[in-house]
Amino acid sequence: MGLPRRRKRPRETPAAADGAGVGESAGDMLDAELNSKYWVHRETVMKTGIGGLTRRLPGLIVQAARLAWEASPRETLIVVSTNLAAGVFTAFGLLATTGVLTALFADGATPHRVRAAIPSLLLVAGAAGARAGLQAIAGWAQARLRPQVDRIVEMRLFALTTEVDLVAFDDSDFHDSMQRARDRGRYEAPAVVSTCVDILTGLVGVAAAAGALGVLHPVLLPLLLAAAIPDGWAALRAARMRYMLMFQLSSSRRRRWILSDLMAERDPAAEVRAFSMRDFLLRRYDRIASHERDLELRLARRETGTRVAGDLMTGVATGVVYVSLGLLLAARGMPLAVAGTAVLAIRAGQGSLVAVLFSLNRCYESGLYFGDYLDFCERARGLRERRGRRPAPRGFTEIATEGVTFTYPDADKPSLHDVSVRVAAGEIVALVGENGSGKSTLAKILSGLYAPQQGEVLLDGVPYGTYEPDSLRDNVALIAQDHTHWPMTARDNITMGRAVDADRLATATTSAGADRVLEELPGGLDTLLDRRFKDGHELSGGQWQRMAVARGLYRDAPLLVCDEPTAALDARAEHALFEAVRTHAAGRTVLLITHRLASVRMADRIYVLDKGRVIEQGGHAELMAEDGVYAELYGLQARAYAGGNGVVPPPRSGVVSDRRGADASGADC
Repeated sequence: MGLPRRRKRPRETPAAADGAGVGESAGDMLDAELNSKYWVHRETVMKTGIGGLTRRLPGLIVQAARLAWEASPRETLIVVSTNLAAGVFTAFGLLATTGVLTALFADGATPHRVRAAIPSLLLVAGAAGARAGLQAIAGWAQARLRPQVDRIVEMRLFALTTEVDLVAFDDSDFHDSMQRARDRGRYEAPAVVSTCVDILTGLVGVAAAAGALGVLHPVLLPLLLAAAIPDGWAALRAARMRYMLMFQLSSSRRRRWILSDLMAERDPAAEVRAFSMRDFLLRRYDRIASHERDLELRLARRETGTRVAGDLMTGVATGVVYVSLGLLLAARGMPLAVAGTAVLAIRAGQGSLVAVLFSLNRCYESGLYFGDYLDFCERARGLRERRGRRPAPRGFTEIATEGVTFTYPDADKPSLHDVSVRVAAGEIVALVGENGSGKSTLAKILSGLYAPQQGEVLLDGVPYGTYEPDSLRDNVALIAQDHTHWPMTARDNITMGRAVDADRLATATTSAGADRVLEELPGGLDTLLDRRFKDGHELSGGQWQRMAVARGLYRDAPLLVCDEPTAALDARAEHALFEAVRTHAAGRTVLLITHRLASVRMADRIYVLDKGRVIEQGGHAELMAEDGVYAELYGLQARAYAGGNGVVPPPRSGVVSDRRGADASGADC
C-alpha cells in the first residue's frame, strides 16, 4: 500500500558460472548493476550541493535541537547556557588583553609597566579560568546527551520498521533506504546533535572575537572571514564526495554483507560445503569488494586534491591578513598594542571560525546521513498500515474476500486476481494449488498481514480497514512453514511475548508433540535455542516445526492458519499434527494450505487456485466428481502412493473421508 509499481530489476542468477557462459552471465549482470548510475538521481545531487546544504541545514539543526530536547531538556539547557556564557568570557578576556599590552608597551621602567599590567592580567586569567570551567560543564552535559539521543533515534527507527505494511519488505528500494538509515543514519543522529553544539560553541567564539575586532578596528572583521573560507570550502566539498560514494555503494554493500553472512553463518554452512560454493562465493565477494575498493581509492585521490587546493588558498588568505595588519601599522592607523591584541583576536577568531567550518562540515556530512534517516522515517510513516482504530471483535461468524487483487511491488503481474472466498466460523477450509498459485498470499490477506490493492476483506461484513490491525490479528494464529527461529528460550519461542498460562502451554506443547522436544533440552522451557550463545542449544528442522505448531496452538485464536505445517515432519509426526488440528478445530476455524491432498479431505470447503485465480471450489467428493484440476492432482498423488500402477487402493478399514474421521494416517494419498 502506497508503494509504486516499478519495472522489475534483473535478478542475479547464482546458477550461472561467474563470468562464464553464453550471453549475459550472472557475473556480467552483477558488473552492469555495480557500474550503473541509477543512484545518481537529480534530487540526491541537489541535496548534497552547497545550495542544498543552505536549504537543508536549518531544518537539520531544528531536528537535532528537537531530538536533544526530547532526550534531556536539562542537559540541552546546560549545554546552550554554558557555551553562551563561555563566549562572553572569551570576548571579555580579549578586550582585557588590550589593557595588558597597552601597559606593557607604555613608556617607563619595565617593573612599573609590569605592575601596571597586573590588574588586566588578573582579569584575563579570571576570564580564561571561567571559560574553561564553563566549557568543562558543557562537555559533561554533551557527553550525557549523546547516549540519550542514540536511544531515542534507535527506538524511533525500529518502532517504524515493525509498524510498516508487511508488503514494504518485498520492495528493494525500501530495503536500500532502510539500510542507509540503519547503517549510518541512526549512528550519525547523535553526531548531528554534537556537531550542532560544536557549531554553537564556535559561533560564540567567532562572535566574541568579531566583537573584539569590531571594537579595535572595523577593517579586521572581513579579513578574519577571508582567512577561513577556503578551508571550509575544501571540507564541504570533500564531505559531499564521501556521501555520494556512500549513496552509490549502498546497494553493493548490502549485497556484500549478505554474502559475508552466507560464508560465516551456521545455517548455510552445510550447503556451502555440500555444493562446493566456496570459490563461487569468494569470487562474487571479491568482485564486489574490488569494485568498492576502486571507488574508494578514486575518492581518496580526489579528496587529496581538494584538501591541497584548500590549504593553498588558506595560506594565501592568511598572508593577506598579516600584510594588511602591517600596512595599518605602517600608516599609523592602529597603535601597536591594539595591533598585538588584534593578532590574538584574529588567531582566536580564526581558530573559532575554522572550528565552526569544521563543525559545519561534520554537520553537513553527518546531516546527509541523518537526512537519510529522517527521509526513511518519513517514508516509513507513509507506509504504516492504514487501518482504522476500531477494536476488532473477538471471534467472528464469517471472513470473506470480495474481488481481491494483490500485486507485489516488484512484480509484473498480480499474485491474486479477482479472488472471492469465504471462511465460516467452525469450518475447515483448504487452499490448494501448484507452487506460485497464490495460496500463501491469500492466507496472509485473510490473516490481515497484507491489504489488497483492489477488493475488500470482510469480517462479518465489515471491511478489515475499519479495524485496528493488532486487534484484528488477535483473531489469527499462524503455523507457518517458513517460521522464525527466535534466539530466545523455548518458553519465549512458544508464548511469543504473551503472558504464560501453564495449562495452555502444556496443552499446546503436548498437542504439537513439542513436549518430547522439551524433554530432550537440558533446561527444558528455559533452554536458549541458539547455539551462537553460551549454553545455547540448536533444534533439528522437525523439532523447530513442532515448536512452531505449539506456538500457533498456544495463541488460542478463533482462526488457525496452517501454511504447509508438516513440511519438515515425518509421517508419524504429520499424523499427530493433523489429529491435533482436528482436536483444536472444535469450535474454531482452520485455514489449511498444503500440497498433500489427502490431508484436505477432511475440509468442509476446498478452494483450488491457479495463477492467482480461484478455478474450483467445493468439498472433496464434489471436486472429485467434477474431474477437474483438483481430481487430476489428487489422482497423481494417489497413483504415486499406489506404486505408479494407476490403481488407487481402497480406504483401509475404519478410514472414512468425512471431517471427523479423515485418513487416520495423516499421510498423503
